[in-house]
Amino acid sequence: MAMRINHRLPLPEGLKEQYPLSDAVREAKRARDGQIRDIFTGKSDKFIVLVGPCSADNEDSVCEYVCRLARVAEEVADKIMVIPRVYTNKPRTTGDGYKGMLHQPEPDKAPDLLAGIIAIRKMHIRVMEETGLSSADEMLYPENRSYLDDVLSYEAIGARSVENQQHRLTASGMDIPVGMKNPTSGDLSVMLNSVTAAQHPHHFIYRGYDVKTDGNDLAHTILRGGVDKYGKNIPNYHYEDLARLAEMYADRNLKNPAVIVDVNHANSDKQFREQIRIVSEVMHSRNYNPDLKRLVKGVMIESYLVEGRQDICENLVYGQSITDPCLGWEDTKRLILDIAEKC
Repeated sequence: MAMRINHRLPLPEGLKEQYPLSDAVREAKRARDGQIRDIFTGKSDKFIVLVGPCSADNEDSVCEYVCRLARVAEEVADKIMVIPRVYTNKPRTTGDGYKGMLHQPEPDKAPDLLAGIIAIRKMHIRVMEETGLSSADEMLYPENRSYLDDVLSYEAIGARSVENQQHRLTASGMDIPVGMKNPTSGDLSVMLNSVTAAQHPHHFIYRGYDVKTDGNDLAHTILRGGVDKYGKNIPNYHYEDLARLAEMYADRNLKNPAVIVDVNHANSDKQFREQIRIVSEVMHSRNYNPDLKRLVKGVMIESYLVEGRQDICENLVYGQSITDPCLGWEDTKRLILDIAEKC
C-alpha cells in the first residue's frame, strides 16, 4: 500500500484544551485583530509591516527575534502595525527539502506531524505571551488552520495554493485578513478571482462537516512577483504594477480593496538585500499617488536574527534561515524605522 497511517491526530478542540490561551492573551489578540481590521477597512491609516523568518524553524530563536521586534514595534506604534511572520509550513516547489516546523519540529530529525502540530501551537502562544504580538502564518493545509485559528491575526495563501478551491472556500469562513498571493505565473486575474471567491459565502465540506460561511470582507491581494515561461523571475512591485492592480480592483465589486507587497521571492529575485531598496520604491509610489496610498496597506519582509541562509547540519547558526535567505536584525530594525519616517 502506498499510503500508511503514522498517527491519529488530535481534534483541534482537544489540542486547544491541552494548550489553552490565557484570558490576557485572548484579550490582547482581540484588541490587535480590531486594530488590523481598522487598517484594512480604511478606518486607520497605519501601515502594516509583516516581517519575520522565511520559516520559523526554532522556537527559541523565533521568540528572541519577536521579542526584539516588539521593542521596535513600540517605537513606531503611532504609524506602523507590526505583525510577526511565524511561518510554520513551508511549501516546496519540487516537494523536496525542509517543509517547516509542522513537519519537522527538529529540522535535522525525521518528520513527525503529531509533534509538529503541538510544537507550532506552543510556539505561537509563547510568542504572544512574551511579546503581546499576535502573528501571521501561511495556510498551506486548510484543515490544519483549525489548530491555530484562535491564535493567528493574519494568514496568507501562497502562490501555489491560490487557485485551490478548498483554500478559497476556507478563507471565506475566516474572520481575520487573508492575503491571496498572485500565482507563480504572475497572473493578477487569478489572484483577484481568489479574493472574489473568499469574499463570497459558500457551502462545502470541511473536516468532515457540512459547513456554510459568510464570506471574508478582509480577503485581499499580495504581490510577490511571477515567473515567465523560461523560469525567469519578473517583479510586480513597480508603480505601473500597483496602478494596474488599482484599475483591476476598480473593475470588480470587491470590499476593502487592499494589497500587501511581498518584497522578497520573485520580486527580489531572492536577492534578500534587495528588499531594502524595494520597500523604498513601494513607499515612494504610495506617497506619490493618493489612490495607491489607500490601496497599498503594507509590505511583507523576510528577516531573521542573522542574515543569509544555511543548509541543515549538525552545527546550525542560531537564528539564521534554513530555507530562503533573510535580512539580518540590524538591517531589519533600520528598515522598519525608515518605513515609519516615510509613512
